[in-house]
Amino acid sequence: MSFLIDSSIMITSQIFFFGFGWLFFMRQLFKDYEVRQYVVQVIFSVTFAFSCTMFELIIFEILGVLNSSSRYFHWKVNLCVILLVLVFTVPFYIGYFIVSNIRLLHKQRLLFSCLLWLTFMYFFWKLGDPFPILSPKHGILSIEQLISRVGVIGVTLMALLSGFGAVNCPYTYMSYFLRNVTDTDILALERRLLQTMDMIISKKKRMAMTRRTMFQKGEVHNRPSGFWRMIKSVTTSAPGSENLTLIQQEVDALEELSRQLFLETADLYATKERIEYSKTFKGKYFNFLGYFFSIYCVWKIFMATINIVFDRVGKTDPVTRGIEITVNYLGIQFDVKFWSQHISFILVGIIIVTSIRGLLITLTKFFYAISSSKSSNVIVLLLAQIMHSE
Repeated sequence: MSFLIDSSIMITSQIFFFGFGWLFFMRQLFKDYEVRQYVVQVIFSVTFAFSCTMFELIIFEILGVLNSSSRYFHWKVNLCVILLVLVFTVPFYIGYFIVSNIRLLHKQRLLFSCLLWLTFMYFFWKLGDPFPILSPKHGILSIEQLISRVGVIGVTLMALLSGFGAVNCPYTYMSYFLRNVTDTDILALERRLLQTMDMIISKKKRMAMTRRTMFQKGEVHNRPSGFWRMIKSVTTSAPGSENLTLIQQEVDALEELSRQLFLETADLYATKERIEYSKTFKGKYFNFLGYFFSIYCVWKIFMATINIVFDRVGKTDPVTRGIEITVNYLGIQFDVKFWSQHISFILVGIIIVTSIRGLLITLTKFFYAISSSKSSNVIVLLLAQIMHSE
């Protein structure tokens, strides 16, 4: 009976995480993407749900929630599903959508997708050669063999994520790194953007008028085609007409300039909002947290370097040491060992959540710059692969 109750709790939480991942995908993270493949949304939501479930099981293990046999069973099931999605499903669909975007391989996309997946499996398996992973006790496709290689990738990604969070968190929350932005700067940049847009409109009008004139004179139907058309458009121009090729090149350059000016304007508005936010009580609170976690990360890096250089084994972390000093100074009865573990767990969780949030925001901006209707599916699956590996 207790197993059924525990299973119902886990299934309900998985359904909740799946729905939250679906809404987070549609409403927040990729609301500007043209992802039309429902299989991509399902894979992302399943990945999000099982990743959150694994984290939930870790919390349940620490707090002693649910029966131990139930936790072990659901841990095993979640681990098998995650490995199945991470090693087989996501890499195959990434290769499938990459091949689907290539016209020459469109008819044989299933065959080439399998070839790409086999190539991934080869390098994924060769990843374990430098590490003592192989063991005669376990089979080739056993959970131990797969999870050990995924662990290598996950530890590497977590190291990169920790480094990114250590730099991004102070830069995001500390007002020290904010540059001064005034309304005059924003107005000047907007004026340049409007001037550029006016120039683009005027040149496109000239192109439209030139094409209309050429059409009325019958020059459109009498123009040569192919290579000679390109040569003639560069060397000569019709009487009373504009060189459309040169004007189009100018329009392309102006459109690229307008895009850069628009991004700079949006960045100035974002910086101005951050300045105004830093003056509020919540902004000052996050500014304090930025200084606190910066000092905490620097201390951890310093102590880790000392332990590595002098071959020392750290006995206490800064949280435990700080609680011990505070308890001894105040002279109160306090279970240092119990609460230091929970406080350290909460601090590490906050650092991980803020790091993942900062990474997702940065990746979203980067993906928005390079995404298109063809690449958005691959981008979503790559993000799902990153979440799973961690």
